[in-house]
This record gives sequence, C-alpha cells and structure tokens, in this order.
Amino acid sequence: MVTLEDVAKQAGVSLATASRVLNGSTRQVGAALRARVERAADELGYRANIAAQTLARGAGNVIGIVVHDLTDPYFAALADGAMRTAAGERLLVMVGTTHRDPEQEIAYVATLHAQRVRAVLLAGSRVADERVTARLAAELAAYQASGGRVACVGQDLLGVDTVAPANRDGAAALARSLAGLGHTRFAVLAGPPHLMTAADRCAGFVTAVRDLGLPAPRVVHGPFDRDGGYTAAQETGDATCVFAVNDVMAVGALAAYRERGIRVPDDVSVAGFDDIVTLRDQVPSLTTVRLPLKDMGARALELALSGGDSRVVENVPGEVVLRESVKPLP
Repeated sequence: MVTLEDVAKQAGVSLATASRVLNGSTRQVGAALRARVERAADELGYRANIAAQTLARGAGNVIGIVVHDLTDPYFAALADGAMRTAAGERLLVMVGTTHRDPEQEIAYVATLHAQRVRAVLLAGSRVADERVTARLAAELAAYQASGGRVACVGQDLLGVDTVAPANRDGAAALARSLAGLGHTRFAVLAGPPHLMTAADRCAGFVTAVRDLGLPAPRVVHGPFDRDGGYTAAQETGDATCVFAVNDVMAVGALAAYRERGIRVPDDVSVAGFDDIVTLRDQVPSLTTVRLPLKDMGARALELALSGGDSRVVENVPGEVVLRESVKPLP
C-alpha cells in the first residue's frame, strides 16, 4: 500500500509538505511544490485516507443521518439519496437508526453534536407528543448555535430546513381515484395513531371519502410495518378496497390475503403509499402514491449543507399510480 511517506520521498519534499498538498490543509504550498507532490501521488497511485483525515481534524467533513428504520425501504431510499449527495461533496456519513424511539433520536442528535459533525439530517415522522418534539427542537437549536447545520424529512415542526411530503393531499388524491373506479366501501390500515405521518395519511383519505358522500372507512390501527399490515388485514370486514398508509403495510396485507385465499384484486383491491423500490417484484403490482424518495433525501442534505440565512420548507406532492392490485367495480 502506497503511503504519504512514499509520495513525499518520490517528490523530494518533506512529509509535512506532502500532507498539506494532499490532505486539504489550509496552509498554502507553492505551485511548483504542489505540482511535484500531485505528480508523485499520481505516479504511485496514492489515495488520501479520508477516514484518517477526519480523525485528525475532528468531524468537520462528517454528516450524521438519523432514520427510524433502515430495514424499511422508505428510509433506505432517503438515506441513499442523501449519501450520494454526500459522496459528491467528499463527505463521510454516519447513519443511526432509532427504531421509532423518540428518546433514541434525541440521544443521537446530542451525540452527533458532541462529535462536531458538520450537518445532521433527520428522516422520519414526528410523534404526537409536544414535549418530546420540543426537547428534540431544543437539542437541534443548541447544535445549530455551535455552528452545525440541520435539515429534516417529515413534518415541519422542528424549526429547521424541511422537506415535507404532502401526506394528507396524497392520500386524499388516492381516495378520489379509487372512488372514481367505483369503490364505495373502504378500510384503512392506519398504523399507530401517535405517528403523525400515519395519522395524516389516514385523515386525508378518510376526509376525502366522506367529502364524496360515501360511508366512512373502517379504520384499523396497528404497527407501521409489514407485520402490522398483515395483522390489520384480518379486520377489514366487507371493504372492497383497502388502503394501507405505507407500502410495507400493504405488502403485509397482500400476504395475509394470499394465505387466506382472498384474491387481489378480484375479491378485494389494495393500495399503499410511498412507491418503495421493492414493489418492482410485487405480484400483483401495487397501486400507491409515489414519492421521489431518493430526491427527497438528496434535497434535504443539500439544504443542510447550504447554510442559507432563511429557513426553507419544501412541500413534496405525491403522485397516484394505479396498478394491478386495484380493480374497477361495475
């Protein structure tokens, strides 16, 4: 393995000079010496050890990404978009998962603050607990006061730059599309009531159905994951169309119906929300509300790194995508 010492020897300069050229020092090196060092590095195939540079300087070129659940393709896509942006800026990434524990999220922010990371990106729903939200906002404010940058994907409740998916509007648009196909009896696999993303999507769908003059949907609460959808699908009654407030729950519902011999969409139609990448292999293909997840993650990190003077909130609309899991009724 080629070392910095090898480059310095090849270029005929001191180790300190080679380090200043190749490790991003703010101290200036003359053009001739810089050219010699860079030429020697190219000839030897030397690559700077970014991790070692980070340890030497503190964490000034590290960002922290905190998500709720990395096993959920929704968060994996958001993180991937942000990490690709970070790579373009030659930044290292630390990723933490909270398993939807608000206390763990606060702890992550405090730890990242102590490590002096350059920026923090939070991806995930807020919870319906004003005290917890206030504590997280205070932790973020302290981090920003020390020079840190923050952005989030989710509800605009933390006083930071925010990329906010239009959860209510997307669910309402889906409800109108499904009603337009002749469905009148709906059920909603609503997720946990304290999780604001789930609550907003459920409320948007239920309100749109009622505004259309149709019977109120049957609402079934449960965990915001595949198993939650699997269990809740057993309580949808005589609904002809079932809306799961995220795609992972919808996949669980499809599995439950398949095991019970209930055919989708012949016996019941199913729709989700997010358009996660794993839907490409789902049979039947799932009707959903598409969010540009990777772009949202990338944009949130761009906001965190931009350091603008005014706070930015960008609302991201969803797009209804009708697929095979929904069947029109006569």
